[in-house]
Amino acid sequence: MERMRSCDLLCLAVISCLLSLVSASTVRQGYRNPREASFYGLDLVCGAPGTLEADICFDPCQNYTLIDDPSRSTENTAEGQECDSNLHGWYRFEGEGGIRMPESCVPVYRCHTFAPMWLQGSHPVLGDGIVNRTGCAHWSGNCCFWKSEVLVKACPGGYHVYQLDGTPECSLRYCTDPSTAVPNCEEPCRPEEECLDQNGIWSCVCRQDLSSSDIQSLQPQLDCGANEINVKLDKCLLGGLGFGEEVVAYLRDRNCSSIMQNEDNNWISVTSPAVASACGNILERNGTHAIYKNTISLASDLIIRDFIVNVNFQCAYPLDMKISLQTALQPIVSSMNVSVDGEGEFIVRMALFQDQSYMHPYEGSQVVLQVESMLYVGVILERGDTSRFNLLLRNCYATPTEDKADPVKYFIIRNSCPNQHDSTVIVEENGMSSESRFSVQMFMFAGNYDLVFLHCEVHLCDSVNEQCHPVSRRPLLNNKHLPNGSWWLGLCSSCLPSWFGCFEWPAGHLALKPMFFPLAMSMTHHSIHLNLFVKSVACVDNSWKAVSC
Repeated sequence: MERMRSCDLLCLAVISCLLSLVSASTVRQGYRNPREASFYGLDLVCGAPGTLEADICFDPCQNYTLIDDPSRSTENTAEGQECDSNLHGWYRFEGEGGIRMPESCVPVYRCHTFAPMWLQGSHPVLGDGIVNRTGCAHWSGNCCFWKSEVLVKACPGGYHVYQLDGTPECSLRYCTDPSTAVPNCEEPCRPEEECLDQNGIWSCVCRQDLSSSDIQSLQPQLDCGANEINVKLDKCLLGGLGFGEEVVAYLRDRNCSSIMQNEDNNWISVTSPAVASACGNILERNGTHAIYKNTISLASDLIIRDFIVNVNFQCAYPLDMKISLQTALQPIVSSMNVSVDGEGEFIVRMALFQDQSYMHPYEGSQVVLQVESMLYVGVILERGDTSRFNLLLRNCYATPTEDKADPVKYFIIRNSCPNQHDSTVIVEENGMSSESRFSVQMFMFAGNYDLVFLHCEVHLCDSVNEQCHPVSRRPLLNNKHLPNGSWWLGLCSSCLPSWFGCFEWPAGHLALKPMFFPLAMSMTHHSIHLNLFVKSVACVDNSWKAVSC
């Protein structure tokens, strides 16, 4: 870009001296001298005496033109030849370039112009009224090579307005001080942060004056998710404790990789899978909850010579929960998130499928089935520690209303065993994995009920320390003969009908004692009489194996 030539500058300097002598003793036409304006007591600007506008006054704090131009910043070193010769009136500066003119000499070729203009003298404060200042342009080693009168007023709200009357020459331009820019962060900053301009972008950064020796002030944030546990730490508070920009974090198992991430808004997070033994997790059970524990160790560098901060955390997940499936009026797949004191949650879903493959769930808001149809129900632990816990259906029942506490209930599964009075109930999988499946023939409740609602109470069973797979609670009569010609009767110790009892023979074997047993069973309108002769039963590890009849 071509510079001003020296001969031209000399001519401009002579002309500017004449202009400055004239402008120093006059005020722009249409405005009174500031001293006369203050006579009104409201710091107003009024028309010139003897004119029709003499009695027309206004407050420049309420009548101005807004200028938002970051290129006016004194830090802008990009070459340019902008000129303010066309600015006439009252103006207010705004934006990230600054809201006030600089009060000291500005280097040449700043503010996107050749000769930058600055304000000679300090800015007024509220109550000073309209004051007269000089606008100086820096050129040829002279901080005030050109001059122009500038009227300034401080306004409520922390800003100033300037009465500008063009520039003596071009290229001259009024600059703004970027240090006066009003913080303009998109979100409010926290007390530990301050809003600063970072490379032209306003953002919340950690305050440099933070200092603390109280470890308890760290206050980590814990998020107990179904698949992972996340601990967030305030980077600003870590800085107050003496940590630098780089923080080293590791769990009990130091071989876990990619556990720490920098989050938005000056946070760092450490993540551990919600899986037993992963990353050094310790799993404890108290009967109602699974509790995962671990420790985050924080250091300021790979080489530790000062201190380590240990953050102990734990998440508790409920082992028992309830889930409902509404088969008619709501979507066929329903879910329920279960949380305990905001500490953590596992997600269990239940769906109604079209056939025994359990691959195609019903879709839509309503399902209509014939009463002879089979219901294929699947329940799955969708999010949780599937490596350690199996899904066990404790109670599944139907109600004529969506209220799971409805006193009218028909149990399909009770105490983890199928309803022994309903031969259509088939439990295909229960307590063996993170999925459970069962089927039952469709039915409807007697009375004025059109819908059937299914509910299940599930338990997350520790596959390592608990017996999760229930043995069939239904007495099964097998038509295969023993070598001696007797029948097999398979029983489950935890599912024995109420009409059986157990007592110990003197020889140490366990046997069944009939407490109550019907002598006849109704089957297809025919009466069948069964005589039961109990010989003996072997009981190993509290589980009935077989009965010889």
